[in-house]
Amino acid sequence: MKVTVVDHPLIQHKLALLRDERTGSKDFRELMAEVSMLMAYEAMRDLELEEITVKTPVAYARAYTLSGKKLALVAVLRAGLVMVEGIVRLVPAAKVGHIGLYRDPESLAPVEYYAKLPQDIHERRVFLTDPMLATGGSAARALQILKDKGATSIKLMSILAAPEGIERVQREHPDVEIVTAAVDERLNEKGYIVPGLGDAGDRIYGTK
Repeated sequence: MKVTVVDHPLIQHKLALLRDERTGSKDFRELMAEVSMLMAYEAMRDLELEEITVKTPVAYARAYTLSGKKLALVAVLRAGLVMVEGIVRLVPAAKVGHIGLYRDPESLAPVEYYAKLPQDIHERRVFLTDPMLATGGSAARALQILKDKGATSIKLMSILAAPEGIERVQREHPDVEIVTAAVDERLNEKGYIVPGLGDAGDRIYGTK
């Protein structure tokens, strides 16, 4: 199971702004979408191509176009939505799905409350967006939901990851590649990534 850390200078610069507690919701949303778009370049590096011929204003040219499986972007609600908004600019033909999860207050296990996916999810390459891979509970559950619906080619995209979350996803879904902008130190007693950037959903939407 592979973990890819996308450490491009532009991503690291924007990640520093995301971490800064002084960054307001508007800028935070925009930065989150921009980082996701930049991460998608690496996450989609292995998409299949086919050779075609196009006529330019000057001559015929050999060119390449995407082939193989169609794409699906699936957001873990609610913070994953902003990541999808950034990525879909690159691949506007991709279908978009949503998975809603909440944490049971007693068992702390993720519970599904919503799932709307493309009907042909089994035929698509899926990119699951979950900005914070903390304990890994929500991501692991979302991945299982996708597999139960027939998805077989999945990558998990997270802005930040904690070692604990990576270990859980690797243990439960060893076939899924994780693409992240940084692997942070640890989780604190409340399950937040340290140093992290706080609660991504609250910072995106200005809630508490």
